[in-house]
Amino acid sequence: MDAGAASSLGLQRVCPVFVGREDLLALASRRKAEAAAGHGGVLLISGEAGIGKSRLLDEVVASAGGRRLRADAYADDRETPGMLILDIATALEDAGEHAAAAHLRGLVLDGPVPWPPEAEADRPRRLVVAQLASALAAVLATPTVLTLEDLHWADALSLDVLRRVAVAVRERPSLVVATFRTEDSRISAAATAWRLDVVAHRLAEEVRPVRLDADGVSRMVAAIRRSPTSQDALARLVAVSDGIPLQVEELLAAGAGGEPETVAAAVLSRMRGLSAPAVAVLEAAAVVGRDFDDGILSVVIGEEVDRDAQEAALDELVGRHFLVRTPSGSFDFRHALIRDAVYSVLPSGRRRVLHSRVVDAGAGLSDALLSLHSERAGRAREAYALARRAAARASALSAHREAVDLYRRAQRTLPLGLGVQERADLLRRLGAELAAADENTEAERELSRAVDFYRTAGADVEAAAVVPSLVASRHLLGADYSARVSAIRAALGWIDGDDRGQAREVRGRLLAAHAAAAMLERRLDDARNVAEEARGLLTAESDRIAIDATLGSVLVFAGAGEPAWELLRSAAEGGAEHGEEEAAARAYRMLGSSASVLLQYERGSEWLAAGIAYAERIERWNDAHYLAAHLAHVRWATGDLAGAEAMASRTLADGRGGITTEVTALHVLGYCALSAGDLPRAREVLTQARAIGERMQELQRLSPALWGLAEVALRSGDPRASVRLCERGAQESRRVEDSAYVFPFAVTGVRAHLSVGDSDGARAWLDEVTALVERRRIPGTECALRHAAGLLALRERRLTEARDLLADASAGWDAAGRWWEGSQALLDRAECARRTRSPLEAAQLLAAARERVAGTALQAPADELTARLAEGVAPTLLSAREDEVARRIATGATNRQIAEALHITPRTVATHVEHILTKLGASRRAEIAAWAADRETAVE
Repeated sequence: MDAGAASSLGLQRVCPVFVGREDLLALASRRKAEAAAGHGGVLLISGEAGIGKSRLLDEVVASAGGRRLRADAYADDRETPGMLILDIATALEDAGEHAAAAHLRGLVLDGPVPWPPEAEADRPRRLVVAQLASALAAVLATPTVLTLEDLHWADALSLDVLRRVAVAVRERPSLVVATFRTEDSRISAAATAWRLDVVAHRLAEEVRPVRLDADGVSRMVAAIRRSPTSQDALARLVAVSDGIPLQVEELLAAGAGGEPETVAAAVLSRMRGLSAPAVAVLEAAAVVGRDFDDGILSVVIGEEVDRDAQEAALDELVGRHFLVRTPSGSFDFRHALIRDAVYSVLPSGRRRVLHSRVVDAGAGLSDALLSLHSERAGRAREAYALARRAAARASALSAHREAVDLYRRAQRTLPLGLGVQERADLLRRLGAELAAADENTEAERELSRAVDFYRTAGADVEAAAVVPSLVASRHLLGADYSARVSAIRAALGWIDGDDRGQAREVRGRLLAAHAAAAMLERRLDDARNVAEEARGLLTAESDRIAIDATLGSVLVFAGAGEPAWELLRSAAEGGAEHGEEEAAARAYRMLGSSASVLLQYERGSEWLAAGIAYAERIERWNDAHYLAAHLAHVRWATGDLAGAEAMASRTLADGRGGITTEVTALHVLGYCALSAGDLPRAREVLTQARAIGERMQELQRLSPALWGLAEVALRSGDPRASVRLCERGAQESRRVEDSAYVFPFAVTGVRAHLSVGDSDGARAWLDEVTALVERRRIPGTECALRHAAGLLALRERRLTEARDLLADASAGWDAAGRWWEGSQALLDRAECARRTRSPLEAAQLLAAARERVAGTALQAPADELTARLAEGVAPTLLSAREDEVARRIATGATNRQIAEALHITPRTVATHVEHILTKLGASRRAEIAAWAADRETAVE
């Protein structure tokens, strides 16, 4: 190919040969052959700027059969939802496929069909994504190579569509080839996350061109210059270009010796050799910011360059490799870095003039692009109006990040004299989009400002209407219950006495927010009363479903049983059936998480799986991840430790679930580490979770971490710390009259008290927890009370009572499917059987326990018990003298009789008795006698 000859796409290339990358070309050839056989795919060519991604893309396409379509993304496209799809539609139009082009364009510009007016914000986006993906997949049913240049600049809607297309194209005779720049701070985190996601899930195959070595640079130089180059000059070029092909081309074009040292400097150096009309055209092209035709160029240049000079300038710029002609007849920069360099040196006044001309020429540009040019032109009023309109469109498609950027532009370009209420409306809309994009700190700030502006304008109903969203953002930032409720009560005061319809609805939503906050805090009576009041005010179906979900959750935690579960289930399934997606997703969260906490593991597994499937189907990823975190908890609770850890780790790593998902996943990971015996890791993770819970001041976020840390302390040999943590857990539950979160502390607290020899403390602890648990009598929680009572009876030598209590507890844990306490109950029953001289029963129970706990932290106590059972004797707790005193107490001897027999004083005997009572955790001499008798029998 001759220097400057056309590439496969009709673009002029500086280097006439393609240097290196033979392995990547071979791979691409294989993928083209697979596509031709009906097994298409997506090939991403990724790498740093100037590395040769576009040239490789050209070479991949060069020998491709079938139809070829090309679309390009530009840096300013990201604010216009569907911009890349519109470019694909243009490519179809140019190919004569008018019907397909019109269909794609209509879906982007007019929305999906049908688009019910009552649909909530996320529904139109999901419909348009699905319908666009289907339409594009239909296009790819004909053998096609679709090339997408600079996909890193694409808008989020187009990327969502392409993710679905990546699945469909596997069964199409087509190949999608795209370039994606890496290592550029201007590329959005969302675009990078998209690339990592499609590659990780094998929806796209990624190839990454590497920098050229000295031989590759030498071959490029020889092909471009067609004359020998000195070794010194070549070494200099290799060092300065760092093997990046674009650098090599620009440095060579800039002059001998490879000076200057950057692409930007080389471009600016080359500009000095251009004619004045060519410079004017180049500046105008840099301001346009994307491909352009003669028409828009003429408007932007204005009278500075006449028509003939403009055409000559374009020929000059193409010949000097600044611009290229595209297959459609328009023009574009040879590389985005060249455009950036030209734009960077434009004086600010010159920029404003040219941007203003782009606005005047604006036919065919989106409102988002026109608002950007208006802002850069200093035309604030137009920028504001266009940004508001574009933001509303983006919001309607749930393009939340794009809407945020556009509302921010509207903020920057606020016209003078704008009314206070309109400013408040802007802040409310911006805050809502920030919340939807999980930018909760900024959302809270803007929503707070919206409330202040509305109140300043005397629009108290509108101000109160913002408060539920404001409180939700504050909740995610860790605001405690009292602060959130105070804000709600204040808002209720603003509309007190207003009986208009709008005020009634706002009052109902404020009460619903109050009920939800009280429910999350487990203030069940308050939540129930407020929810019932809200129910009488709300008329919208979504509001009614939300209230039913709140009430259902309140009732199951209050121990109301099946009717409460049915209310929750019907709220979730009914909301889904009626298309109330936000309300249904929330109800599924309540349903699944309540089952996870309340020992309803079997139904919890079913409902959580259903909720996850539903949330994924409607693409509510925050909800899906929250439900997945609770499903991980169910897996841990039922003994699937590996499955629990894997699911919790994935959920935490994804980062799309918010703080409530994070803390739940941390609980599970801490429990998994505890169960595996990795106590330092368990302590670290649960301490993180505790910090979140302390900040949020919600029982359901804090209590699970406290219990896990209490178990860690107990198993680390620090029972006193365990006691303190249990007492803190009970204090938190007592504060809100909770029964659901306190029950695990019953067993842990009794073990901890007994470990320090405090039987009285254990008994008092059990009484305290029993009072809390029995207040609600939630099914399953009584297992913990019987288990704890059994442990206390076992220590006090009430062996028959201990056996019965532990058997009941064991059956209860097994019925619920709870692995951790259920396994320990088996070990406790085996110990009880050993002490009651039932070795066969003890061996059977121990064997069952060992099967459950193999490879876990509970294997060590199982091994210890196995050793004791083999010895056939109880462990020695007392010194030799104390043991002698205990045996004589068992014969009925008094302290004086023991003193005479052992030749010691009665006071010394009394001291020994006190020590024995402490060591045995006993409170009466009769218990010492029972212990000694049992030990004698075991020895025999």
